[in-house]
Amino acid sequence: MADLIVDRVAAHTDHLYGVGGANIEDLYDAVHRHPTLTGIVAKHEFGAATMADGHARATAGLGVVAATSGGGAMNLLAALAESFDSRTPVLALVGQPPTVFEGHGAFQDTSGLPGRLHAERIFGAVSVYCAKVTRPQDITDQLDRAIAAALTGGPAVLLLPKNIQAAEVTAPDRFESAADPEPVADTELPSEFAAALAGVSRSGRTVIIAGPEIAAADARPELAIVARELDATVLLTPDAKDAFPNRDPRFAGVVGVMGHPHAPDLVAEAELCLIIGTPLSMTARAGLDAALSACPRVLHIGTEPPFVSVHATAGGALAATLRELAALSHGTNSPGTRSHPAEVPELAVPEASGPGVRYRAAVAALEAALEPGTDVVVDAGNTGAAVVHHLHVPEDSRFLLALGMGGMGYSFGAGIGCALGRKRRAVVIAGDGAYFMHGHEVHTAIEYRVPVTFIVFNNNAHAMCVTREQVYYSGEYSFNRFRSAQIGAGVAAMFPDLPAWTARSLTDFENALEKARAIPGPAFIELQCDPDEIPPFAPFLKEPRA
Repeated sequence: MADLIVDRVAAHTDHLYGVGGANIEDLYDAVHRHPTLTGIVAKHEFGAATMADGHARATAGLGVVAATSGGGAMNLLAALAESFDSRTPVLALVGQPPTVFEGHGAFQDTSGLPGRLHAERIFGAVSVYCAKVTRPQDITDQLDRAIAAALTGGPAVLLLPKNIQAAEVTAPDRFESAADPEPVADTELPSEFAAALAGVSRSGRTVIIAGPEIAAADARPELAIVARELDATVLLTPDAKDAFPNRDPRFAGVVGVMGHPHAPDLVAEAELCLIIGTPLSMTARAGLDAALSACPRVLHIGTEPPFVSVHATAGGALAATLRELAALSHGTNSPGTRSHPAEVPELAVPEASGPGVRYRAAVAALEAALEPGTDVVVDAGNTGAAVVHHLHVPEDSRFLLALGMGGMGYSFGAGIGCALGRKRRAVVIAGDGAYFMHGHEVHTAIEYRVPVTFIVFNNNAHAMCVTREQVYYSGEYSFNRFRSAQIGAGVAAMFPDLPAWTARSLTDFENALEKARAIPGPAFIELQCDPDEIPPFAPFLKEPRA
Protein backbone atom coordinates (compact mmCIF):
# COMPACT_ATOMS: atom_id res chain seq x y z
CA MET A 1 0.00 0.00 0.00
CA ALA A 2 2.91 2.36 0.61
CA ASP A 3 3.68 2.31 -3.13
CA LEU A 4 0.11 3.25 -3.92
CA ILE A 5 0.29 6.21 -1.50
CA VAL A 6 3.55 7.41 -3.00
CA ASP A 7 2.21 7.16 -6.55
CA ARG A 8 -0.72 9.36 -5.64
CA VAL A 9 1.43 11.88 -3.77
CA ALA A 10 3.78 12.09 -6.78
CA ALA A 11 0.87 13.26 -8.93
CA HIS A 12 0.86 16.49 -6.89
CA THR A 13 4.47 17.14 -5.89
CA ASP A 14 8.04 16.10 -6.55
CA HIS A 15 9.21 16.23 -2.92
CA LEU A 16 8.15 14.55 0.31
CA TYR A 17 9.57 16.03 3.52
CA GLY A 18 9.80 14.23 6.82
CA VAL A 19 11.76 12.50 9.54
CA GLY A 20 12.10 8.73 9.52
CA GLY A 21 11.15 6.19 12.16
CA ALA A 22 9.92 2.62 12.56
CA ASN A 23 6.28 3.35 11.85
CA ILE A 24 6.86 5.41 8.70
CA GLU A 25 9.77 3.50 7.16
CA ASP A 26 7.55 1.54 4.75
CA LEU A 27 6.53 4.83 3.18
CA TYR A 28 10.13 5.99 2.82
CA ASP A 29 10.99 2.59 1.34
CA ALA A 30 8.36 3.21 -1.32
CA VAL A 31 9.72 6.74 -1.94
CA HIS A 32 13.13 5.19 -2.62
CA ARG A 33 11.59 3.08 -5.40
CA HIS A 34 9.65 5.91 -7.00
CA PRO A 35 11.18 7.44 -10.14
CA THR A 36 10.05 11.06 -9.66
CA LEU A 37 9.43 11.67 -5.96
CA THR A 38 12.40 12.80 -3.86
CA GLY A 39 12.37 12.08 -0.15
CA ILE A 40 13.92 14.69 2.14
CA VAL A 41 14.86 13.87 5.74
CA ALA A 42 14.82 16.90 8.03
CA LYS A 43 16.38 17.32 11.45
CA HIS A 44 13.04 17.80 13.27
CA GLU A 45 9.43 17.18 12.35
CA PHE A 46 8.59 20.87 12.83
CA GLY A 47 11.24 21.67 10.24
CA ALA A 48 9.90 19.00 7.88
CA ALA A 49 6.36 20.35 8.15
CA THR A 50 7.52 23.91 7.51
CA MET A 51 9.37 22.63 4.44
CA ALA A 52 6.06 21.23 3.18
CA ASP A 53 4.33 24.50 4.09
CA GLY A 54 6.95 26.62 2.33
CA HIS A 55 6.83 24.35 -0.72
CA ALA A 56 3.04 24.75 -0.88
CA ARG A 57 3.05 28.52 -0.44
CA ALA A 58 5.77 29.09 -3.00
CA THR A 59 4.21 26.88 -5.67
CA ALA A 60 0.49 27.38 -4.92
CA GLY A 61 0.34 23.58 -4.81
CA LEU A 62 0.38 20.75 -2.28
CA GLY A 63 3.10 20.22 0.32
CA VAL A 64 3.60 16.74 1.79
CA VAL A 65 5.17 15.79 5.12
CA ALA A 66 5.69 12.37 6.69
CA ALA A 67 6.45 11.50 10.32
CA THR A 68 6.51 8.49 12.56
CA SER A 69 4.36 7.92 15.62
CA GLY A 70 4.71 9.21 19.17
CA GLY A 71 7.00 12.16 19.71
CA GLY A 72 7.66 12.44 16.00
CA ALA A 73 3.96 12.86 15.33
CA MET A 74 3.51 15.36 18.16
CA ASN A 75 6.40 17.46 16.82
CA LEU A 76 4.30 18.21 13.75
CA LEU A 77 1.61 20.04 15.67
CA ALA A 78 3.04 23.55 15.88
CA ALA A 79 3.82 23.64 12.15
CA LEU A 80 0.44 22.18 11.18
CA ALA A 81 -1.20 24.81 13.37
CA GLU A 82 0.55 27.46 11.27
CA SER A 83 -0.62 25.78 8.05
CA PHE A 84 -4.16 25.58 9.44
CA ASP A 85 -4.33 29.24 10.42
CA SER A 86 -2.74 30.34 7.15
CA ARG A 87 -4.88 27.96 5.06
CA THR A 88 -1.83 26.31 3.48
CA PRO A 89 -2.46 23.00 1.64
CA VAL A 90 -0.34 20.37 3.40
CA LEU A 91 -0.85 16.60 3.47
CA ALA A 92 0.59 14.98 6.60
CA LEU A 93 1.18 11.22 6.50
CA VAL A 94 1.66 10.06 10.07
CA GLY A 95 2.78 6.56 11.00
CA GLN A 96 1.09 4.65 13.82
CA PRO A 97 1.86 1.38 15.65
CA PRO A 98 0.37 -1.79 14.12
CA THR A 99 -3.34 -1.98 14.89
CA VAL A 100 -2.99 -5.47 16.43
CA PHE A 101 -0.85 -4.03 19.23
CA GLU A 102 -3.08 -1.11 20.12
CA GLY A 103 -4.34 -1.42 23.66
CA HIS A 104 -1.76 -4.10 24.41
CA GLY A 105 1.15 -1.91 25.46
CA ALA A 106 2.25 -0.81 22.01
CA PHE A 107 5.09 1.68 21.99
CA GLN A 108 3.76 5.16 21.10
CA ASP A 109 0.14 4.02 21.17
CA THR A 110 -2.12 6.99 20.36
CA SER A 111 -5.21 4.93 19.52
CA GLY A 112 -7.51 6.70 21.96
CA LEU A 113 -8.15 3.49 23.85
CA PRO A 114 -8.40 3.82 27.66
CA GLY A 115 -5.34 5.56 29.05
CA ARG A 116 -3.92 6.36 25.58
CA LEU A 117 -3.65 9.63 23.70
CA HIS A 118 -6.17 10.05 20.88
CA ALA A 119 -4.30 10.99 17.69
CA GLU A 120 -7.44 11.62 15.66
CA ARG A 121 -8.70 14.16 18.17
CA ILE A 122 -5.30 15.80 18.56
CA PHE A 123 -4.68 16.21 14.83
CA GLY A 124 -8.32 16.97 14.17
CA ALA A 125 -7.84 20.25 16.02
CA VAL A 126 -5.15 21.47 13.60
CA SER A 127 -6.44 20.11 10.30
CA VAL A 128 -9.30 20.48 7.86
CA TYR A 129 -9.47 16.69 7.54
CA CYS A 130 -8.15 13.87 9.71
CA ALA A 131 -8.72 10.13 9.35
CA LYS A 132 -7.13 6.91 10.48
CA VAL A 133 -6.85 4.21 7.83
CA THR A 134 -7.70 0.88 9.47
CA ARG A 135 -8.37 -1.24 6.34
CA PRO A 136 -6.08 -1.44 3.30
CA GLN A 137 -9.02 -1.23 0.91
CA ASP A 138 -9.93 2.20 2.29
CA ILE A 139 -6.70 3.91 1.31
CA THR A 140 -7.79 5.07 -2.14
CA ASP A 141 -10.90 6.79 -0.83
CA GLN A 142 -9.10 8.27 2.17
CA LEU A 143 -6.28 9.63 0.02
CA ASP A 144 -8.81 11.18 -2.32
CA ARG A 145 -10.61 12.85 0.54
CA ALA A 146 -7.46 14.04 2.30
CA ILE A 147 -5.83 15.54 -0.79
CA ALA A 148 -9.05 17.21 -1.87
CA ALA A 149 -9.54 18.69 1.60
CA ALA A 150 -5.96 19.98 1.78
CA LEU A 151 -6.22 21.65 -1.61
CA THR A 152 -9.20 23.65 -0.42
CA GLY A 153 -6.82 25.31 2.04
CA GLY A 154 -5.28 23.80 5.17
CA PRO A 155 -3.57 20.64 6.38
CA ALA A 156 -5.09 17.18 6.04
CA VAL A 157 -3.81 14.30 8.16
CA LEU A 158 -3.85 10.58 7.42
CA LEU A 159 -2.89 8.28 10.30
CA LEU A 160 -1.26 5.18 8.83
CA PRO A 161 -0.68 2.13 11.07
CA LYS A 162 2.46 0.24 10.09
CA ASN A 163 0.64 -2.96 9.16
CA ILE A 164 -1.67 -1.00 6.86
CA GLN A 165 1.32 0.59 5.08
CA ALA A 166 2.83 -2.85 4.51
CA ALA A 167 -0.40 -4.52 3.37
CA GLU A 168 -0.87 -5.75 -0.18
CA VAL A 169 -3.54 -3.85 -2.02
CA THR A 170 -4.50 -3.73 -5.67
CA ALA A 171 -3.94 -0.33 -7.14
CA PRO A 172 -6.81 1.08 -9.19
CA ASP A 173 -6.26 1.66 -12.88
CA ARG A 174 -6.50 5.32 -12.08
CA PHE A 175 -7.55 7.45 -9.18
CA GLU A 176 -10.97 8.98 -9.43
CA SER A 177 -11.14 12.70 -10.10
CA ALA A 178 -12.53 13.11 -6.59
CA ALA A 179 -8.91 13.18 -5.46
CA ASP A 180 -8.79 16.72 -6.79
CA PRO A 181 -10.81 19.38 -5.02
CA GLU A 182 -14.18 20.35 -6.31
CA PRO A 183 -13.67 23.52 -8.32
CA VAL A 184 -14.87 26.56 -6.48
CA ALA A 185 -17.91 27.82 -8.29
CA ASP A 186 -17.63 31.23 -9.87
CA THR A 187 -19.72 33.73 -7.98
CA GLU A 188 -21.47 36.55 -9.78
CA LEU A 189 -20.53 39.86 -8.27
CA PRO A 190 -23.34 41.37 -6.18
CA SER A 191 -25.08 44.40 -7.63
CA GLU A 192 -23.50 46.56 -4.94
CA PHE A 193 -20.15 46.21 -6.73
CA ALA A 194 -21.38 47.86 -9.93
CA ALA A 195 -23.09 50.58 -7.93
CA ALA A 196 -19.94 51.24 -5.90
CA LEU A 197 -17.78 51.49 -9.01
CA ALA A 198 -20.25 53.83 -10.67
CA GLY A 199 -20.31 56.03 -7.57
CA VAL A 200 -16.61 56.84 -7.66
CA SER A 201 -15.97 60.27 -9.15
CA ARG A 202 -13.39 60.71 -11.89
CA SER A 203 -11.08 62.42 -9.44
CA GLY A 204 -11.80 60.02 -6.58
CA ARG A 205 -9.24 57.52 -5.32
CA THR A 206 -9.75 53.76 -5.26
CA VAL A 207 -7.57 51.80 -2.81
CA ILE A 208 -6.99 48.05 -2.92
CA ILE A 209 -5.83 46.15 0.16
CA ALA A 210 -4.56 42.76 -1.04
CA GLY A 211 -3.71 39.72 1.05
CA PRO A 212 -2.20 36.23 0.89
CA GLU A 213 -5.15 34.58 -0.84
CA ILE A 214 -3.85 36.24 -4.02
CA ALA A 215 -0.74 34.06 -3.94
CA ALA A 216 -2.64 30.94 -2.85
CA ALA A 217 -4.98 31.32 -5.83
CA ASP A 218 -2.12 32.24 -8.19
CA ALA A 219 -4.13 35.37 -9.01
CA ARG A 220 -1.34 37.97 -9.25
CA PRO A 221 -1.99 38.74 -12.95
CA GLU A 222 -5.70 39.26 -12.27
CA LEU A 223 -4.97 41.61 -9.38
CA ALA A 224 -2.63 43.64 -11.59
CA ILE A 225 -5.34 43.98 -14.25
CA VAL A 226 -7.92 45.13 -11.69
CA ALA A 227 -5.48 47.70 -10.32
CA ARG A 228 -4.84 49.02 -13.81
CA GLU A 229 -8.50 49.14 -14.81
CA LEU A 230 -9.40 51.03 -11.63
CA ASP A 231 -6.19 53.06 -11.61
CA ALA A 232 -6.11 52.00 -7.96
CA THR A 233 -3.55 52.57 -5.28
CA VAL A 234 -2.45 49.16 -3.90
CA LEU A 235 -1.64 48.33 -0.29
CA LEU A 236 -0.52 44.88 0.83
CA THR A 237 -0.84 42.94 4.07
CA PRO A 238 2.50 41.98 5.70
CA ASP A 239 2.28 38.36 4.53
CA ALA A 240 1.39 39.30 0.94
CA LYS A 241 4.28 41.48 -0.17
CA ASP A 242 4.67 39.44 -3.35
CA ALA A 243 1.03 39.84 -4.41
CA PHE A 244 1.73 43.03 -6.39
CA PRO A 245 4.96 44.44 -7.89
CA ASN A 246 6.65 46.54 -5.23
CA ARG A 247 8.20 48.84 -7.84
CA ASP A 248 4.90 49.57 -9.58
CA PRO A 249 3.95 53.26 -9.18
CA ARG A 250 0.55 52.16 -7.82
CA PHE A 251 2.16 50.30 -4.91
CA ALA A 252 1.75 52.37 -1.75
CA GLY A 253 3.18 50.12 0.95
CA VAL A 254 2.10 47.72 3.67
CA VAL A 255 -0.80 47.93 6.13
CA GLY A 256 -0.96 46.70 9.70
CA VAL A 257 1.46 46.52 12.59
CA MET A 258 4.52 46.41 10.29
CA GLY A 259 2.98 48.83 7.83
CA HIS A 260 3.53 52.33 6.55
CA PRO A 261 2.19 55.39 8.35
CA HIS A 262 0.27 56.92 5.45
CA ALA A 263 -1.81 53.78 4.74
CA PRO A 264 -4.76 54.74 7.00
CA ASP A 265 -4.93 58.21 5.41
CA LEU A 266 -5.05 56.70 1.91
CA VAL A 267 -7.97 54.47 2.94
CA ALA A 268 -9.85 57.21 4.80
CA GLU A 269 -9.56 59.60 1.85
CA ALA A 270 -10.59 57.02 -0.75
CA GLU A 271 -14.04 56.90 -2.33
CA LEU A 272 -13.76 53.13 -2.70
CA CYS A 273 -11.73 50.53 -0.82
CA LEU A 274 -11.50 46.98 -2.15
CA ILE A 275 -10.29 44.36 0.33
CA ILE A 276 -9.10 41.41 -1.74
CA GLY A 277 -7.81 38.06 -0.52
CA THR A 278 -7.63 38.82 3.19
CA PRO A 279 -10.07 38.89 6.10
CA LEU A 280 -7.91 41.63 7.68
CA SER A 281 -6.85 40.10 10.97
CA MET A 282 -5.60 42.36 13.74
CA THR A 283 -2.02 42.07 12.49
CA ALA A 284 -3.06 43.29 9.05
CA ARG A 285 -5.62 45.94 9.97
CA ALA A 286 -3.99 47.67 12.95
CA GLY A 287 -4.65 51.37 12.54
CA LEU A 288 -7.23 50.89 9.78
CA ASP A 289 -10.53 50.55 11.68
CA ALA A 290 -11.29 54.27 11.77
CA ALA A 291 -10.12 54.72 8.19
CA LEU A 292 -12.36 51.93 6.91
CA SER A 293 -15.30 53.43 8.78
CA ALA A 294 -14.63 56.77 7.07
CA CYS A 295 -14.51 55.25 3.58
CA PRO A 296 -17.97 55.47 1.94
CA ARG A 297 -17.64 52.26 -0.09
CA VAL A 298 -15.84 49.18 1.28
CA LEU A 299 -16.10 45.93 -0.70
CA HIS A 300 -14.58 42.54 0.02
CA ILE A 301 -13.55 39.64 -2.23
CA GLY A 302 -12.16 36.47 -0.73
CA THR A 303 -12.71 33.00 0.68
CA GLU A 304 -12.46 34.07 4.32
CA PRO A 305 -15.22 36.31 5.76
CA PRO A 306 -13.83 39.73 6.68
CA PHE A 307 -13.28 40.79 10.27
CA VAL A 308 -14.42 44.32 9.40
CA SER A 309 -17.72 45.76 8.30
CA VAL A 310 -18.12 45.95 4.52
CA HIS A 311 -20.90 47.08 2.23
CA ALA A 312 -20.77 43.94 0.09
CA THR A 313 -18.70 40.78 -0.22
CA ALA A 314 -18.09 38.20 -2.94
CA GLY A 315 -16.60 34.71 -2.75
CA GLY A 316 -16.02 32.10 -5.42
CA ALA A 317 -12.81 31.32 -7.28
CA LEU A 318 -10.64 34.36 -6.60
CA ALA A 319 -8.96 34.63 -10.01
CA ALA A 320 -12.28 34.29 -11.83
CA THR A 321 -13.94 36.83 -9.54
CA LEU A 322 -11.13 39.30 -10.20
CA ARG A 323 -11.51 38.80 -13.95
CA GLU A 324 -15.19 39.60 -13.61
CA LEU A 325 -14.35 42.68 -11.57
CA ALA A 326 -11.84 43.81 -14.20
CA ALA A 327 -14.47 43.44 -16.92
CA LEU A 328 -16.97 45.38 -14.82
CA SER A 329 -14.37 48.10 -14.22
CA HIS A 330 -13.30 48.44 -17.85
CA GLY A 331 -13.93 51.92 -19.13
CA THR A 332 -15.14 53.29 -15.80
CA ASN A 333 -11.83 55.00 -15.03
CA SER A 334 -9.06 56.77 -16.86
CA PRO A 335 -5.85 54.93 -16.01
CA GLY A 336 -2.96 57.20 -15.14
CA THR A 337 -5.04 60.29 -14.34
CA ARG A 338 -4.69 59.96 -10.56
CA SER A 339 -1.58 60.59 -8.55
CA HIS A 340 0.11 57.66 -6.86
CA PRO A 341 2.82 57.74 -4.20
CA ALA A 342 6.19 58.42 -5.80
CA GLU A 343 7.80 57.23 -2.58
CA VAL A 344 6.47 55.17 0.31
CA PRO A 345 7.08 57.05 3.58
CA GLU A 346 8.51 54.90 6.35
CA LEU A 347 7.90 54.83 10.08
CA ALA A 348 10.24 57.01 12.09
CA VAL A 349 12.06 54.92 14.67
CA PRO A 350 14.29 56.05 17.55
CA GLU A 351 17.94 56.29 16.60
CA ALA A 352 19.90 53.29 17.81
CA SER A 353 23.24 53.83 19.53
CA GLY A 354 24.39 50.29 20.30
CA PRO A 355 26.84 48.09 18.40
CA GLY A 356 26.23 46.39 15.08
CA VAL A 357 24.53 47.10 11.78
CA ARG A 358 21.18 48.93 11.71
CA TYR A 359 18.08 47.20 10.35
CA ARG A 360 17.39 49.79 7.65
CA ALA A 361 20.92 49.74 6.28
CA ALA A 362 21.03 45.93 6.35
CA VAL A 363 17.77 45.58 4.45
CA ALA A 364 18.92 48.13 1.87
CA ALA A 365 22.13 46.14 1.30
CA LEU A 366 20.14 42.93 1.02
CA GLU A 367 17.71 44.48 -1.46
CA ALA A 368 20.59 45.67 -3.64
CA ALA A 369 22.04 42.14 -3.71
CA LEU A 370 18.81 40.29 -4.55
CA GLU A 371 18.47 39.25 -8.17
CA PRO A 372 15.03 39.01 -9.84
CA GLY A 373 13.44 35.65 -9.12
CA THR A 374 15.19 35.19 -5.77
CA ASP A 375 12.61 34.18 -3.19
CA VAL A 376 12.59 35.68 0.31
CA VAL A 377 11.50 33.81 3.44
CA VAL A 378 11.32 35.79 6.67
CA ASP A 379 10.88 34.81 10.31
CA ALA A 380 8.68 36.63 12.77
CA GLY A 381 10.11 39.18 15.22
CA ASN A 382 12.05 42.42 14.97
CA THR A 383 13.98 41.08 11.99
CA GLY A 384 10.77 40.20 10.17
CA ALA A 385 9.25 43.60 10.90
CA ALA A 386 12.28 45.36 9.43
CA VAL A 387 12.21 43.27 6.26
CA VAL A 388 8.45 43.61 5.78
CA HIS A 389 8.61 47.36 6.22
CA HIS A 390 11.73 48.18 4.21
CA LEU A 391 12.31 45.51 1.56
CA HIS A 392 11.05 45.82 -2.00
CA VAL A 393 10.44 42.22 -3.10
CA PRO A 394 12.33 41.50 -6.33
CA GLU A 395 10.47 40.96 -9.58
CA ASP A 396 9.17 37.39 -10.14
CA SER A 397 9.98 36.47 -6.53
CA ARG A 398 7.99 34.94 -3.72
CA PHE A 399 7.81 36.36 -0.20
CA LEU A 400 6.94 33.99 2.64
CA LEU A 401 6.12 35.04 6.20
CA ALA A 402 4.27 32.87 8.72
CA LEU A 403 1.89 35.19 10.55
CA GLY A 404 -0.79 32.63 11.32
CA MET A 405 0.83 31.43 14.53
CA GLY A 406 4.03 33.48 14.18
CA GLY A 407 6.16 30.52 15.24
CA MET A 408 9.86 31.28 15.51
CA GLY A 409 12.15 29.17 13.35
CA TYR A 410 9.58 28.69 10.56
CA SER A 411 11.79 30.28 7.93
CA PHE A 412 14.61 27.72 8.03
CA GLY A 413 12.47 24.81 6.89
CA ALA A 414 10.18 26.93 4.73
CA GLY A 415 13.15 28.34 2.84
CA ILE A 416 14.30 24.84 1.95
CA GLY A 417 10.82 23.83 0.79
CA CYS A 418 10.50 27.06 -1.18
CA ALA A 419 13.84 26.57 -2.94
CA LEU A 420 13.15 22.93 -3.82
CA GLY A 421 9.58 23.68 -4.90
CA ARG A 422 10.52 26.63 -7.13
CA LYS A 423 13.92 25.22 -8.16
CA ARG A 424 15.66 28.51 -7.57
CA ARG A 425 17.54 30.28 -4.80
CA ALA A 426 15.78 31.39 -1.64
CA VAL A 427 17.09 33.78 0.98
CA VAL A 428 16.11 33.14 4.60
CA ILE A 429 16.23 36.05 7.04
CA ALA A 430 15.84 35.24 10.74
CA GLY A 431 17.01 36.29 14.17
CA ASP A 432 19.36 34.38 16.42
CA GLY A 433 16.47 33.30 18.65
CA ALA A 434 14.79 31.66 15.68
CA TYR A 435 18.11 30.07 14.70
CA PHE A 436 18.53 28.47 18.12
CA MET A 437 15.02 27.01 17.87
CA HIS A 438 15.13 25.37 14.44
CA GLY A 439 18.17 26.71 12.62
CA HIS A 440 19.92 23.38 12.34
CA GLU A 441 17.76 22.64 9.33
CA VAL A 442 20.78 24.32 7.74
CA HIS A 443 22.21 20.80 7.91
CA THR A 444 19.32 19.57 5.74
CA ALA A 445 20.16 22.21 3.13
CA ILE A 446 23.77 21.04 3.17
CA GLU A 447 22.81 17.36 2.82
CA TYR A 448 20.67 18.02 -0.26
CA ARG A 449 22.67 20.92 -1.73
CA VAL A 450 19.64 23.22 -1.55
CA PRO A 451 20.29 26.73 -2.92
CA VAL A 452 19.44 28.73 0.20
CA THR A 453 21.30 31.68 1.67
CA PHE A 454 20.66 31.81 5.42
CA ILE A 455 21.06 35.26 6.99
CA VAL A 456 20.90 35.41 10.78
CA PHE A 457 20.55 38.84 12.39
CA ASN A 458 22.41 38.12 15.63
CA ASN A 459 21.74 40.53 18.48
CA ASN A 460 22.21 37.91 21.19
CA ALA A 461 18.61 38.27 22.31
CA HIS A 462 14.97 37.52 21.75
CA ALA A 463 14.94 41.08 20.47
CA MET A 464 11.20 41.65 20.21
CA CYS A 465 10.84 40.51 23.82
CA VAL A 466 13.65 42.87 24.82
CA THR A 467 11.85 45.68 23.03
CA ARG A 468 8.62 44.86 24.85
CA GLU A 469 10.47 44.94 28.17
CA GLN A 470 11.74 48.40 27.26
CA VAL A 471 8.51 49.83 25.87
CA TYR A 472 5.83 48.31 28.08
CA TYR A 473 7.72 47.72 31.31
CA SER A 474 10.56 49.34 33.22
CA GLY A 475 13.38 48.07 31.04
CA GLU A 476 15.45 47.72 34.20
CA TYR A 477 15.60 43.95 33.81
CA SER A 478 15.62 41.45 30.98
CA PHE A 479 14.89 37.78 30.71
CA ASN A 480 15.62 37.89 26.99
CA ARG A 481 19.24 38.94 26.54
CA PHE A 482 21.72 36.15 25.83
CA ARG A 483 25.41 35.72 26.40
CA SER A 484 27.35 36.44 23.23
CA ALA A 485 27.32 33.61 20.69
CA GLN A 486 29.54 33.49 17.63
CA ILE A 487 27.01 31.82 15.36
CA GLY A 488 28.87 32.30 12.10
CA ALA A 489 32.08 30.82 13.48
CA GLY A 490 30.16 27.99 15.09
CA VAL A 491 28.37 27.06 11.89
CA ALA A 492 31.61 27.23 9.94
CA ALA A 493 33.26 24.88 12.44
CA MET A 494 30.38 22.40 12.39
CA PHE A 495 30.03 22.37 8.61
CA PRO A 496 33.45 22.92 6.98
CA ASP A 497 31.99 22.63 3.48
CA LEU A 498 29.42 25.37 4.10
CA PRO A 499 30.50 28.86 2.98
CA ALA A 500 29.91 30.96 6.09
CA TRP A 501 30.72 34.55 7.01
CA THR A 502 30.36 36.82 10.04
CA ALA A 503 29.53 40.44 9.18
CA ARG A 504 30.38 43.00 11.87
CA SER A 505 29.91 46.03 9.63
CA LEU A 506 27.78 47.03 6.67
CA THR A 507 30.77 46.60 4.38
CA ASP A 508 31.32 43.09 5.72
CA PHE A 509 27.67 42.30 5.02
CA GLU A 510 27.76 43.66 1.47
CA ASN A 511 30.91 41.65 0.73
CA ALA A 512 29.38 38.46 2.16
CA LEU A 513 26.21 38.93 0.10
CA GLU A 514 28.29 39.36 -3.04
CA LYS A 515 30.24 36.17 -2.32
CA ALA A 516 27.08 34.21 -1.50
CA ARG A 517 25.61 35.04 -4.92
CA ALA A 518 28.30 32.88 -6.55
CA ILE A 519 27.60 29.83 -4.37
CA PRO A 520 25.46 27.16 -6.12
CA GLY A 521 24.36 25.47 -2.89
CA PRO A 522 23.70 26.74 0.63
CA ALA A 523 25.51 29.68 2.24
CA PHE A 524 25.35 31.25 5.70
CA ILE A 525 25.82 34.82 6.89
CA GLU A 526 25.77 36.02 10.49
CA LEU A 527 25.05 39.76 10.77
CA GLN A 528 25.76 41.33 14.13
CA CYS A 529 23.06 43.74 15.29
CA ASP A 530 21.93 45.83 18.26
CA PRO A 531 19.37 44.19 20.62
CA ASP A 532 18.12 47.63 21.69
CA GLU A 533 17.25 48.91 18.23
CA ILE A 534 13.51 49.57 17.92
CA PRO A 535 12.14 48.03 14.69
CA PRO A 536 9.52 49.61 12.39
CA PHE A 537 6.69 47.96 14.33
CA ALA A 538 3.87 50.43 14.90
CA PRO A 539 2.73 49.33 18.39
CA PHE A 540 6.24 49.96 19.77
CA LEU A 541 6.33 53.49 18.42
CA LYS A 542 3.19 54.70 20.18
CA GLU A 543 4.34 54.03 23.72
CA PRO A 544 6.57 56.29 25.82
CA ARG A 545 9.87 54.66 26.68
CA ALA A 546 10.99 54.47 30.31
